Amino acid sequence: MTLKHTALAALLTTVAAAPAFAGPTYENASGGTFTFYGHFNLFLQSVDDGEQTFDRLVDNNALNSRVGFRLSQPLGENTLRFQFETALGLRSSSAFGQGDSGSNVDWDRTDLRRIDFALDTPKYGTFSFGQGSTAADGAAEVDFSGTDIIGGPAVDDFAGGFAFRTSAGDLSGVTVGSSIIDLDGGRLGRVRYDTPTFGGFRFAASFGTDILAENNDREVFDISLRYNNDDLGDFRVAGALAATWDEQTGREDIQDVIGSLAVEHKPTNISVALAAGDRDIGGDYAYVKLGYAVNALSVGESSFFIDYYDGSDTVTDGDSAESWGIGVVQDIDKLNLEAYLSYREYSYDDTSGTDFQDLDVVIAGARWRF
Repeated sequence: MTLKHTALAALLTTVAAAPAFAGPTYENASGGTFTFYGHFNLFLQSVDDGEQTFDRLVDNNALNSRVGFRLSQPLGENTLRFQFETALGLRSSSAFGQGDSGSNVDWDRTDLRRIDFALDTPKYGTFSFGQGSTAADGAAEVDFSGTDIIGGPAVDDFAGGFAFRTSAGDLSGVTVGSSIIDLDGGRLGRVRYDTPTFGGFRFAASFGTDILAENNDREVFDISLRYNNDDLGDFRVAGALAATWDEQTGREDIQDVIGSLAVEHKPTNISVALAAGDRDIGGDYAYVKLGYAVNALSVGESSFFIDYYDGSDTVTDGDSAESWGIGVVQDIDKLNLEAYLSYREYSYDDTSGTDFQDLDVVIAGARWRF
């Protein structure tokens, strides 16, 4: 057993031995609450680029390790909320490649995920201000499979910094992260408005800038329309459609359109998730996932998936990037733990006549929530 495998085994043993613990909630005399929460989400990443294999213990970029707290205070029929959340700055699964092993811990202010005030009103919707999700955040990721921790349209999360090798064995300038896009919205310093829900539909709009970056004049405007309905007989359906306009001095203006749809057949726990996106200055993709969940073990639900991603025109006109993956997530309810294992393959082609080798990734890890 290698040192890396020993480290992972020790990590999982430690987490599994930890007591089940949910973030404490404290309540004041007027109904206000304070809740602390977080999770650790590490996995062993084994990447085979066709010539060499790299084994490292990393933070899962799909749902990185984080801590935070929520405050909530009723104000008559309305509710004032505040949320603070930061990533821990652990070595990310998508932040390095063959020539860079990354720092074990490298926290900076860009790891601040949320410093967000919101006012919820039943009649007029929700008004938000601060660092937090834009209106388009999550619009590409609607999914009922329970496997978003290891599978979703952002398939570059698991090896984004690794470069494809040519058939001659040389490293190219094309990385997994540069060839694959999901165009999902993110987090910015923004103002945001969400309407109340009408017949399962909810509209949102936001305007913001990247307040965590220095010397930045970026301006981003998002709109989104979301739908959710759990009461369609044997089915439940959810979807989202969003558009983003992104402007910054020194580069072309960008317009993205993204959407996703998920359907689950409740009696069988079989689900399908679809996502697609298009960038006006170049780049588009389509994604599909088939999921299945079963309560075969007494410890918790077992969720399986297989997915496929197909993108084009991301690095150069006429290029294509593909990825397929398969995996399982096992809930261990008493420990607030999700253990997971997956395999993923990446491939890339362009019009230069160069042949590129496929890149294979195996990950095994766990998320412990507290």
